[in-house]
Amino acid sequence: MSFQIKALDHRQFAAYSDMSDHELAARLAVRRTATAKPGYPCRVSLADAEIDDQLILVNYQHQPDASPYRAAHAIFVRRGVEQVHPAIDEVPHLFRSRMLSLRAFDNQALIVAADLVDGNDLGQALDRMLLDRTIASIHIHYAKFGCYAACAERVAVSE
Repeated sequence: MSFQIKALDHRQFAAYSDMSDHELAARLAVRRTATAKPGYPCRVSLADAEIDDQLILVNYQHQPDASPYRAAHAIFVRRGVEQVHPAIDEVPHLFRSRMLSLRAFDNQALIVAADLVDGNDLGQALDRMLLDRTIASIHIHYAKFGCYAACAERVAVSE
């Protein structure tokens, strides 16, 4: 089964860079500077920020559908980066060094499966879970802090 991991679109966060601290706070966001690597995973570039990179830590609704599983959590977004588009079946390096929680959703935005995986095993876990045709998408979370990381979806590959 082939999958594609989707980063968040940078355009939805562009305005945050020019906001004052007061304006950010009104939007449940704060400005941060990366002090370690790894430690500040950007959801737009799907890469760890470099030390001294500027980021916005913002509350992001990653599961907006009308369901008991509607959810939001804090995410980091680096200033000035554009959305990365991983290739089909590509697992970005960012995930390989972390323990991950996978939450599989059906078309009604209900969780139908979940798993905890070492990031090195993410590709195989996504392949295995997506064999279940009731699964519409899989949310990848960083297991330690519980933050949303990205979404993976099934893709059809023509041979």
